[in-house]
Amino acid sequence: MKGALSWPFLRLYLLTLLYFSANSILNVIIPLKGESLGASNTAIGVIMGAYLFTTMLFRPWAGQVIQKHGAIKMLRLILILNGVALLLYALTGLGGYFAARMLQGVCTAFFSMALQLGIIDALPDKDRSQGISMYSLCASLPGVIGPLLALGIWQGGSPGVFGTVMLAIAVLTGIVGFSAKMEPREEGEHPEQTSQGSAMFQSFGQLVKNAHLFKCSVLMLAASVVFGAVTTFIPLYAGQISGGNAAVFLMLQAGTIVLARFTLRKKIPSDGQWHASFVMGVMLTLAVAALSVSISAAGGAVFFYSGAVLMGLAQAMLYPKLTTYLSFVLPPAHRNVLMGLFIAMADLGVSLGGVLMGPVSDLSSYSMMYMICSAVGVLLILFAYGPRKEERGSGK
Repeated sequence: MKGALSWPFLRLYLLTLLYFSANSILNVIIPLKGESLGASNTAIGVIMGAYLFTTMLFRPWAGQVIQKHGAIKMLRLILILNGVALLLYALTGLGGYFAARMLQGVCTAFFSMALQLGIIDALPDKDRSQGISMYSLCASLPGVIGPLLALGIWQGGSPGVFGTVMLAIAVLTGIVGFSAKMEPREEGEHPEQTSQGSAMFQSFGQLVKNAHLFKCSVLMLAASVVFGAVTTFIPLYAGQISGGNAAVFLMLQAGTIVLARFTLRKKIPSDGQWHASFVMGVMLTLAVAALSVSISAAGGAVFFYSGAVLMGLAQAMLYPKLTTYLSFVLPPAHRNVLMGLFIAMADLGVSLGGVLMGPVSDLSSYSMMYMICSAVGVLLILFAYGPRKEERGSGK
C-alpha cells in the first residue's frame, strides 16, 4: 500500500485509535457518575467541557511548538503526560476528574496537532484529505465499542475495573507511540520558522481578517456546540426515550462516522475549492439530526437512532472537508499556527456544547435544548453559502 494507507501511516492511525479509546469510555462514565452523585447538568457540563476548553487554549501554542521542535519529540512527551492524566482517573473520584480532564486537554492539544500536522506535511496534496479522514476515522472508531464497554464497567459497579482499563490504555498507547515515525516529504517544502513566537499571538487576528479561516472557524465552532451537546447529555437523555439506549446511540453515531470516513474519504473535495453545496448539505444533515433527537422524546427510538446516524454522517464529513480546505488556502508560513486556531474552534464548540447547553437543559428540557441545536444547524446552512471574492486559494 502507498500514500495515506502505507504502513508508517497505519501505525499512526493505530496510535490515534488507542489514544482516544479512553475518552470514549469517559464520555459515558463521567455523566453517569455525576448524575449518581446528584450533580446538576450544569456541573456535569463544566467537568466534561473542561477537557476540550483546555485543549482549545493550548492548540495555537501547540502548533508553534511542534513546528519548532518537531512532531515526534513532542508526541513522546505528551504520551507520558497522558499516562499521568489516566492515572488520576484511576485513583480519584468526581472531584479529581476536573483536574484530570484539564491535563488530558493539554495532552490532546499537542497529540492531535502533532499527528495532523505530521500527516499533512508527509503526504502529497492529492492524499491530504484521505490522510485527515483516516486520522479522524481512527479518532472516532473507539466510539463504536467504548460506550458499551463503559456501561459494562458502570453496571458492574467495580471501581477497580475502571482504573485497570485506564492504565492498560495508557501503557498500550505509550508502547505504540514511542515506536511511531513521521517523515516530511522534503526539507525544502517546510516554511521557514522565523518569528513564530510573535506570529502566534498576531495570528489571533487572522480569525477575523482571513476570510477562509473565519468562515471555517464559525462553521466548526457552531457545529461543534451541537456535537458537544450530544456527547455530554445523550447518556442522560436516553433514559427519557422509549426504547432509548445511550450506548446504542453513541455506537451508531461512531459507527456511521467510521463507515462514512472510510467509504467516502475519496469523495471529500481535496482541491482547495470551497464547494458550497457540499458544506451546505452537511449542515442540513446536522440540522435534521438534532431535530430527530429533539422529537424522539415524543416520537420514540426510531427518531432517536435516526438522529444518531445523521449526526455521525455530518460529523464524518465536516471536519475533514474544512481541514483539507484550509491546508490549501492558508499562508504556508503560518499554516501550523492558523490550523491550530481552527482546530481550537472545534474544541471550544464541543466544550460549549456542555457548558452552555447544560443550563439550557436545566431550565427547560433536553428536548428543547436539542431543538435549539437544530435551529443552529439551519442558520449554518445559510452561512455556508459561497463563494467569496477570495475563493480561489489566494492564501497560498
